[in-house]
Amino acid sequence: MSGQEITLPARSAGRWPHLTLAQRRNLNGYLCISPFILGFFLWFIIPALVAIYLVFHKWNLIAPPEYVGLKNIERLFSDTLFWQSLRVTVIYTLLSVPLGLVFSFCLALLINTKVRGIAIFRTIYYLPSIVPAVANAVLWAWILNTEFGLMNSILRSIGLSKVRWLQDPAIALPALVIMSLWAVGGPMIIFLAGLQGIPDIYYEAAEIDGAGRWTKLSQITIPLMSPIIFFNLVIGIIGTFQVFTAGFLITDGGPQNSTLFFVLYIYRNAFEYLDMGYAATLSWVLFLVIMVLTLVVFKYLGSRIYYENV
Repeated sequence: MSGQEITLPARSAGRWPHLTLAQRRNLNGYLCISPFILGFFLWFIIPALVAIYLVFHKWNLIAPPEYVGLKNIERLFSDTLFWQSLRVTVIYTLLSVPLGLVFSFCLALLINTKVRGIAIFRTIYYLPSIVPAVANAVLWAWILNTEFGLMNSILRSIGLSKVRWLQDPAIALPALVIMSLWAVGGPMIIFLAGLQGIPDIYYEAAEIDGAGRWTKLSQITIPLMSPIIFFNLVIGIIGTFQVFTAGFLITDGGPQNSTLFFVLYIYRNAFEYLDMGYAATLSWVLFLVIMVLTLVVFKYLGSRIYYENV
């Protein structure tokens, strides 16, 4: 085949030969993030717009929506159950979040050791956080049962009288706060990851200077862990304002609405009273409350966080 020129086929540019390399890369990137974008629009933007529409309408899921103007918003100020549910949720947050942070942080300190079998204890402490919420509610309904529950059995064994954990309006909400400490495994694991990321050189230098355990904890561990503490604080506030399962399955909002959480009240208006317009109004109130609280936390605590090498 001497004297003949051999021509090789041009390299294909892929599915979109008319696009440049930068354009193809951008297109591939958009295709990769398209599931998130679709989910964001389908499960957040569109429901939010529908909820805004329903704020100004009355709808029972059967008849067409009826425009009522600002009546749903005006109803908030005269609705005693709205204020009660908001009060219950705020109290639950004020009790549950600090206790959960302290408890999970202490557990993380305990399991942040290099002893034989520590992985077993880490697994044991973390397991309750992955148990389904319904199973947790059923378990704690038995533990807190007045007549044959585990808690009162322990109290009777040491000579104390039984406690009406779920029937006394003054005790029911604190009982659910105690229940919330059962599932601190998630924050605990996050704290543990942060503790293991602290360089040992800091502790070694502190020991050379004669620092004790409390000094190392207060001057090294807590400052370096402040970003993670702040993260768990914000997530805890958001999570406790959306608590629903415990109040719905264990107490059903009782006794005397002492455990009527805000989300439970939204659920009742939407699916028991079939008042979707007022439920949408309550949902937007919940969104605004969480947003304001988050902004307040960022404003007053965000500047106090210590970031290494910043």
